[in-house]
Amino acid sequence: MDVLARLTNRAALEDMLAKQDKVTVIDAAALSATLRSQVIGQDQVCEDIAQQLRRRLALQVRGKPVGIFLLAGPPGTGKTYLAKILATALGRKLLHFDMTQMSSPHAATQLFGSPKGYVGSDTFGKLTGGLKETPDSVVLLDEIEKAHPDVFKKFLTAWNDGHVTEASTGAQVSTTRCIFMLTSNIATEALGEIAERYADDPDAMRAASVEALRLAGFAPEVLNRLDRIFVFRALTGLDIARVAALEIERMINSYGLEIAEGGIDPALLLDVMQKQDRLGEGASARDLVRSIEEMVSDGLIEARQAGARCVRLEKGESGIITQIADTRPATRGPVAADPARKLMAPFSGDGAA
Repeated sequence: MDVLARLTNRAALEDMLAKQDKVTVIDAAALSATLRSQVIGQDQVCEDIAQQLRRRLALQVRGKPVGIFLLAGPPGTGKTYLAKILATALGRKLLHFDMTQMSSPHAATQLFGSPKGYVGSDTFGKLTGGLKETPDSVVLLDEIEKAHPDVFKKFLTAWNDGHVTEASTGAQVSTTRCIFMLTSNIATEALGEIAERYADDPDAMRAASVEALRLAGFAPEVLNRLDRIFVFRALTGLDIARVAALEIERMINSYGLEIAEGGIDPALLLDVMQKQDRLGEGASARDLVRSIEEMVSDGLIEARQAGARCVRLEKGESGIITQIADTRPATRGPVAADPARKLMAPFSGDGAA
């Protein structure tokens, strides 16, 4: 039993905390820089989200979530990744749900629990339980358009009334402190054109995006409750090389190795870019990852077995050569070890949102 449940009235304490006028101001420039350093090719989206969150966290509008944001655009352009980086940067827990698994009417029980007498009614749903324990989470609903309409309906009270109901107990769990991030891959061509046309007019972009999504069959009850729509652009040119370089670094790190400074042969990145170009407009960052894995994984395994700590990757005549390097590893990006401490501070009463 939780010590608070045993020694005090936990529900009353949580209610008091929820009602406190806690106001937080974040450094939008620092947050934007953190997002842009990791999410390649989407600078405008990163800046807009940072500004939106600064305003909304400072105002703390009662009765509704901090924000309900839709990230739309081609697959593999960083939508899901941005939500993950955002949660880390804000020091918030990420509750990630794949909505392709919520295509049946009964799938709602996974998120909101099962009524008494049904299987699973002895535990909370994944969403209700997650928000009960961590009310200020970032809730990521991936490919929201794939969810069953009955699942959509369950979210309407979360977005309208500021709470969700746990089916097993009937308890209301607050959503007023969390951030909802929805992703969608529909209407990508239309949204891409809209992003280009209205790059300097966010309000016109939002209106046109809503209409494009509506015409593509996006649930109108969800569209009506979105606070903002952020349109992601397809990756082109050197942005593909930047994504490839970061993916190579992550893959090297996952093998317990480091990459030397300047340790990725430009010819390797050019190969990746050309492969991506041959795949055409439907290519995504996921295709990049697969190409990179095929090119470098065997060499990394051999380097680790040889006791290497730092490596260089060079393009050879018969493939990628992994060399053990004596030089220092590449300097990491500007993401702070504790981003929440640098990005957020209690509201002191000075400065506008």
